[in-house]
Amino acid sequence: MRHSFSAVSLSSVSTSVSLALALLGGATLAPAAHAEAPMVKTQAPAYHRVLLGDFEITAIGDGTVKLPVTKLLHGKAEQHSKQLKANFLGDEVDTSVNAYLINTGSKLVLVDTGAGKLFGPTLGNVLANLKAAGYQPEQVDAVLVTHMHPDHVGGLMAGEQRAFPNATLHIDKKDVDFWLSKANMDAAPEGNKGFFQGAMASVNPYVAAGKLKPFEGNTELLPGIRAQAANGHTPGHTVFVAESQGQKIAFWGDLMHVAAVQFNDPSVTIAFDTDSKAARAQREQAFADAAKTGTLVGVTHVSFPGLGRLVKTADGKRYTWVPLNYMGLK
Repeated sequence: MRHSFSAVSLSSVSTSVSLALALLGGATLAPAAHAEAPMVKTQAPAYHRVLLGDFEITAIGDGTVKLPVTKLLHGKAEQHSKQLKANFLGDEVDTSVNAYLINTGSKLVLVDTGAGKLFGPTLGNVLANLKAAGYQPEQVDAVLVTHMHPDHVGGLMAGEQRAFPNATLHIDKKDVDFWLSKANMDAAPEGNKGFFQGAMASVNPYVAAGKLKPFEGNTELLPGIRAQAANGHTPGHTVFVAESQGQKIAFWGDLMHVAAVQFNDPSVTIAFDTDSKAARAQREQAFADAAKTGTLVGVTHVSFPGLGRLVKTADGKRYTWVPLNYMGLK
């Protein structure tokens, strides 16, 4: 069957093609776009809220610090590098430092304070992010310190003044006795003396003001908030547990540091541990308990906001980190 096209139809097609080409041609002649605005190179204020029964929990970011983790972790550096690479990371990792604010409805309780000025310019943002989250440091009633390393106590001070002037400071007595001892500092290796100096500079002003209240071992500190001894990383390292309406969260402090390695192998320890053997045992127990109960955990050095749960892998030897699902609160 033969087909014929009329002159009118051919003319219409020709006109349409010509118009389209003209339009396309015009498009290519339009002025090119230019991105002339400078890059901002800052993040949004780092706070993240979740509800826990009648409590409101706010994760407060202090910033990140680059750590040469393959040099700090004990064990086979090549294996650690392989695990890091599998998580799209290098041997040096931008490591989060997180603090946590608990609003019980009657008390405002801060767990750890970040590094302040003790760990370089990329940290020290807890106060700014606390304010961005809608609170003032004067409103904080209590500060719970998991341990007295500088990236946990440095934020206690704002220049020469106590950053939280109305807060009572709660720290395990074992850590207080260890880190505030001049004799221990004098006996420490030269490279470790700064840890003692940072602890003293941060905590002693609270001692002088009568605001330090040491505790011993497992104890209830405030209604719904208790201390749970987890000694090893430091002599008085503590996990704090908050519970409301049957919902629970455990703030782990430095039970672990490098998610890509230690969730895969909880036996891996790090150079920062005072007692590596005890720290390993505490981590392994905490991982097993969290996976068994499904308890929410807040972890200082897991990527901000550091909130999630653990699931044991099918072989029973490793764990998968499940970040908390984002939720709206209204």
